[in-house]
Amino acid sequence: MDVVNQLVAQGQFTILKQPLGFIKALQWIFAIFAFSTCGSYSGMFKMSVECKNRSESDLGIEVEFEYPFRLHQVYFDAPTCKEGRTERLFLIGDYSSSAEFFVTIGVFSFLYSMAALSVYCFILEKYRENNKGAQTDFVVTAVFAFMWLVSSCAWAKGLSDVKTATDPERVIALIAACEEPENRCREVYDPKVSGLNTSVAFGFINLILWVGNLWFVFKETGWMAAFAGTYVPSQEKQPAPDSFGQGGYGQQDPYAGSQGGYQPDYGQQGGYNEDGGYSQGYEQQPTSYSNQM
Repeated sequence: MDVVNQLVAQGQFTILKQPLGFIKALQWIFAIFAFSTCGSYSGMFKMSVECKNRSESDLGIEVEFEYPFRLHQVYFDAPTCKEGRTERLFLIGDYSSSAEFFVTIGVFSFLYSMAALSVYCFILEKYRENNKGAQTDFVVTAVFAFMWLVSSCAWAKGLSDVKTATDPERVIALIAACEEPENRCREVYDPKVSGLNTSVAFGFINLILWVGNLWFVFKETGWMAAFAGTYVPSQEKQPAPDSFGQGGYGQQDPYAGSQGGYQPDYGQQGGYNEDGGYSQGYEQQPTSYSNQM
């Protein structure tokens, strides 16, 4: 286990610790469980027909069936309780379409999950480049989520019909000898369908995984950022026009010097002269005031 942790901690396998890669790994595993429990199934049930004449009885009629559940092709021989003859009977129903559809979705989900994990681990940079890989992944994930919904519901209905068609009590009703009151017919062994029940459960688990994975793939597409970027608040202040920067608010304060305040010019020549007047450093004609009587 320590070796696996070191392998994941180093390199690009760290994506398996993130929801994007971890859920994809779960999808890969549960897809195997789904199509294997359905596609590898084979079952059997047993009945007995006890005739009035014991020598004509058959106490161990075995009927075997398997995936893809074309039950109308499954037959067995039952005694007629008349002169030692037998009759060949077939089960009722063909449920291969729903079963094969379910298994097909499971196989393709397994292959796509394995391919996606390879992309995540080895070329994650290209996957996120321009968001094209993530957008394609989101569309395919949405399609598989819908396909798991359809296939799981279809197979659940198909399995219910398979259970009905392979119920020994219903099959006994097909035997003509069992209609005679002097003959005794009964079921000996019921078919075990727990594996098929598990396959339906795995189908809906896959549905939950693929629907849940949509959110984590959606965050990689960049669509969320695109939607957020198109929103412009109506109360947002508009920038000031350029005219304010040319005259008015943008004018330089004539009293502001290079050091940020009014700097008096101490270099001006001015002061009191000997005549008692004040002379300034400005070049202008002196003005004299005389008192006129």
